[in-house]
Amino acid sequence: MDFGKWSYQQDRKRREAGKKAHLAEVREVRVGLNTSEHDLEMKAKKIGEFLDEGDKVKIGLALRGRAKYLDKNFIKERMERILHFIPRDYKVSEGPKQGPRGIHLIIEKK
Repeated sequence: MDFGKWSYQQDRKRREAGKKAHLAEVREVRVGLNTSEHDLEMKAKKIGEFLDEGDKVKIGLALRGRAKYLDKNFIKERMERILHFIPRDYKVSEGPKQGPRGIHLIIEKK
């Protein structure tokens, strides 16, 4: 077998393996501070679909203006509200972190 044929076959094997692999993508869902219960249910349903596809989900709680300085327990309770509605089993891969636009956490499928 010559080198050209061998390298072609190796390249084909590499491409086939790449097609079957699923790269975990990070999807983002933003939630406001006063988002209603029904809207939270709809967003949680979408988060469940993302988790079924094998993606990680970044849940962001948008805080604007004076809302950034509210009580930390109140903000934590608002973040747990959406986590309560998620229909799939999940684990928190990166805990709640403060960012410039609010707080966020990343979850993935168990």
